[in-house]
Amino acid sequence: MFKDREDAGTQLAKALRHYKDKNVVVLAIPRGGVEVGYYVAKYLNATLSLLISRKLGYPDNPEAAFGAIAEDGSTYIFGYAKRRMDQQLINQVIEGQKTEIDRRVEELRKGQSLPDIKDKTVILVDDGIATGATLFASIACCKNKMAKKIIVAAPVSGRDVIDALEDMVDEVIVLEIPDQYFAVSQGYEHFYNVPDEEVLEFMNRWDSEQKTKDTNQLSKTQS
Repeated sequence: MFKDREDAGTQLAKALRHYKDKNVVVLAIPRGGVEVGYYVAKYLNATLSLLISRKLGYPDNPEAAFGAIAEDGSTYIFGYAKRRMDQQLINQVIEGQKTEIDRRVEELRKGQSLPDIKDKTVILVDDGIATGATLFASIACCKNKMAKKIIVAAPVSGRDVIDALEDMVDEVIVLEIPDQYFAVSQGYEHFYNVPDEEVLEFMNRWDSEQKTKDTNQLSKTQS
């Protein structure tokens, strides 16, 4: 069990040490994956950005996902949902989440585009994997943007989802795989829903640190 997301991110970063200084791109999935992704990217000396992906919830139970959609429109729908749900209803939920994705891109990424990941190694990071829906959509997004290699990294997940992910990406790194797994929160001593403000705090901290690093490197070059 992890103490908190900082602990999880620190441990996950060490498990990814073979990507240190390899010019990889860490794409954290907000909101919970951002703090974890921050510590991973910092340790690996990587590029950090956010990939916005939203689960598609049943209208009568929004917390239960029947699929997910990524910011580029890449959509993943579980097979049983396709068979049971009316396509018009699915489309209505998708349209609602597109609006939320636009809001998050503007709010959390300050309207900036994703970094160019064509022919690059991408590490998708979340604070844990539940149904896997948001990751499935995010993977499709990365493939559409022609990433050279895709790694999924998370502190905790169930075995079934890991098996599915291993068929989709080049590598899956998960630290804890409980025998009885019900929710991401069971992998943490201290777990809470992350607000937008905290996501912005970590991204602003990252930007500040990168500016300081660039200034220091420039000073060394000129000295």
